[in-house]
Amino acid sequence: METNNLKVAFVTDDGNTISQHFGHAQYYEVVTIENGTTTHRERREKAGHHTFHGQEEHGEHHGPGHGFDEHSQGKHRMMTATIVDCQILVARGMGNGAYQHMVSANIEPIITTIPNIDDAVQEIIKSTIVNHVEKLH
Repeated sequence: METNNLKVAFVTDDGNTISQHFGHAQYYEVVTIENGTTTHRERREKAGHHTFHGQEEHGEHHGPGHGFDEHSQGKHRMMTATIVDCQILVARGMGNGAYQHMVSANIEPIITTIPNIDDAVQEIIKSTIVNHVEKLH
């Protein structure tokens, strides 16, 4: 993975820890990596389950096709609107529908087991971060 000019969005609630679920996090911590070094970091608002309060709650129907219907895809579009300039999104958990939406939006989704953003940044710089797709639901 080329790290000469890269923006990575991490789902987070506190700016330090990678959230365990993409849809629940309130923010993105966006880290800019240039020439293998972090050069900028900013927090951005993220739409998520807290945004869609009063609408169908996550988990009410986790049958086949969950996350792929037009309603869910509309939510995914809202959740990615603020990171369209990022090449990678990192979370510790995510649904299949959201994952596939990221792929279609040309944002590489990475599901990690690393809890700390700074540690994950170093793994990205070293090109050793592992994408745990088995954690998709």
